[in-house]
Amino acid sequence: MKDKIQKFGGAMFTPVMLLSFSGIILAITIIFQNPIIMGPIAEEGTVWFKIWDIVSAGMWTVFNNLELLFAIALPIGLAKKSLARISMESFVVYMSFNYFVGAILENFGGFFGVDFSVEPETGSGLKLIGGIKTLDTGIIGAIVIALMVVYLHDHFFDKKIPDWLAMFNGSSLVVFLGMMAAIVVALIFCFIWPVFQRGMGNIQTFFVGSGGFGIWCYSLLERLLLPTGLHHLLTQPFSYGPVVVNEGITTYWLDHLVEFSQSAKPLAELFPGAAFKLYGHNKIFAAPGVAAALYFTAKPENKKKTGALVIPAAIAAVVGGITEPLEFTFLFVSPPLYAVYAVLCASLSTAQYAIGIRGDFTSGLITWLAKNWIPLWHNHYNEYIKQIIVGLIFTLIFFVVFYFLIVKFDIKTPGRQLVGNTKLYTKKDYKQKKNEEKIEKDGKENEFQIKAQAFLEGIRWQRKYRKCNKLRDPFTYFCC
Repeated sequence: MKDKIQKFGGAMFTPVMLLSFSGIILAITIIFQNPIIMGPIAEEGTVWFKIWDIVSAGMWTVFNNLELLFAIALPIGLAKKSLARISMESFVVYMSFNYFVGAILENFGGFFGVDFSVEPETGSGLKLIGGIKTLDTGIIGAIVIALMVVYLHDHFFDKKIPDWLAMFNGSSLVVFLGMMAAIVVALIFCFIWPVFQRGMGNIQTFFVGSGGFGIWCYSLLERLLLPTGLHHLLTQPFSYGPVVVNEGITTYWLDHLVEFSQSAKPLAELFPGAAFKLYGHNKIFAAPGVAAALYFTAKPENKKKTGALVIPAAIAAVVGGITEPLEFTFLFVSPPLYAVYAVLCASLSTAQYAIGIRGDFTSGLITWLAKNWIPLWHNHYNEYIKQIIVGLIFTLIFFVVFYFLIVKFDIKTPGRQLVGNTKLYTKKDYKQKKNEEKIEKDGKENEFQIKAQAFLEGIRWQRKYRKCNKLRDPFTYFCC
């Protein structure tokens, strides 16, 4: 079960890769269309504005069709065969699902408590998906249908049916079964989703109202789940689902970036829900502190090699948001050290929340500049200066804590090992280590089972021998 959940978490990352690229380019177009930054050339109606408006329209493609993206891409990471076919199957079944939902609500909307006559706008609970007016199920509906199609595809794609029905082999059979099942799923969604949507307001109030404790718990889980690959299951409903805002935090932030840049109100007042996108502060501020601790705790003869490893790793984390080489290194050599790291990361995010920082801070410096600092600096530079100061304080805290723990407990981080090469470890190394530990544990358990079986066999034969003696010589048996 754990392996299946991990595989699902990895598959969820497939469509997210497109979102990162599109988000950065879209943020750049928003910067170029902002008169506060670019001057009169960026006023609405100018040639410059129109050119970037064209680019912006294309970049919104991924965000405006997020449900279709998940329905098509998610099965690629989950199916066991014919990946190209399953993408087509999933798309067709998902579109059928939305047609079914739309038709049900058009005819019986009052029964389900849905006013289907309203325009499909934000807050209405309805949405146009691929031109179909339907319930706004977000990525949840797409994920449910995609998982259903994966199951049908793996079980029925190669199913042999009578020759006279040969035209319905393969994808035709999967789509047929999927459409029949989609009717039932559509009916279920019509019952439960309106209730779910009404509950979203209460959930939003809870998370926003939970304050720093909620942010700390959320950020802590995000880091602790990283080694398993399940952190996407935690963060994506917030980023791209309706947990905080209907269209997801990422889309909402980009859609209102110009509005936020022109307002002098604090970011915490403009969009409090963006607090759930602060967990990337470890990439900018934690990584340099950890890298410095690894370098200064290395043995003198290994400092040069260690520096050649940790400095590029720290730069990759700060600029590109890639922290895995550092994180999986101390996760590999000392899981308790990783637990301390996760607690510090959660505390860093909570501290930034406490001083009023809000925004899309989930990746490296490139994303920070494009989505936050450049477009918003004019009216929010005071907040960002405080952000940098608090971040640098935590960089020092990370360094001191890691330096102390590594030296105090003689943790064999790169440059301190007695044998072997000085190297950083990857997720693959970590998984291999866990597999080796499991094999070793299973081996010990098997050895114990063999000894226990031999012991039980000995008792059984002893009883059998005594029984034979009893039959032959009762006097001898009782004497024994």
